[in-house]
Parts: sequence; C-alpha cells; structure tokens
Amino acid sequence: LQAEINHILCPLLDECVVVYLDDILIYSCDMQQHVQHLRRVFDILRRERFYVKLSKSEFALEKVQFLGHMVSAQGVHVDPKKIEAVRTWKTPGNVKELLQFLGFANYYNRFVPQYAKIATPLTNLLKKNTP
Repeated sequence: LQAEINHILCPLLDECVVVYLDDILIYSCDMQQHVQHLRRVFDILRRERFYVKLSKSEFALEKVQFLGHMVSAQGVHVDPKKIEAVRTWKTPGNVKELLQFLGFANYYNRFVPQYAKIATPLTNLLKKNTP
C-alpha cells in the first residue's frame, strides 16, 4: 500500500507530503498554501480511487503527532508521552526485555546527545558470557 501511495503522490513528496503506510502528512507554510496542498492531494487520491476517512483525519494543525514525534514549524521533537514511557520503563530483567527497551530507545537516538555512549553499557550486556 505504501509503495502505491508513494507512487501516486510522488510529485508532492518532499514538497508538501510525507507518507508512511496509509498515513499522509501534508505540510505548508501558511493556511492559503495548505488549502492548495490539500486540494492537490485530495484530487490525486480521488482520481486514483483512494478515499480519506474523515473520522481519522485532522486538518490545519499547528503541531501534529506523527510516527511517535511531534512535528511543528519549530521542527521535529520527541512526543512527551514517549519520554515519559522511557522514564517509567521497568528495569529490564532479561535479554528480551533489554532488547525491547533498546529498540524503543534507539528509535529516538537522534534526539539524545551522545546516545551511543549512554547505550554502550546496556548493549555490552548483550554480549556472550556477560553475567
């Protein structure tokens, strides 16, 4: 599905559209431009017989949650709910739980200065012969 949506929205990708699976983020500098972008996207989707579920849609937001991030004119930031999830994460008690935590944390590594240095003691626990 993502490949198909990427293909039909290709002219708008990186101009005013980001697609992930069936989530479409439309971004603009101002409201007038946003309305134009919405029309272009809806026209393409309609022509290709894709339909937007209005109950799952939000329009003209100044900031939006997208793929676990908060996106706004000020940039991309970690969703505060995700920060709280890390703060309250139960201490891993086995390799599986440690891998789950590292997988979650690694998704946000670009927001953590010196993430590799911080994560090294935890990743070292994954090595064989670690007590």
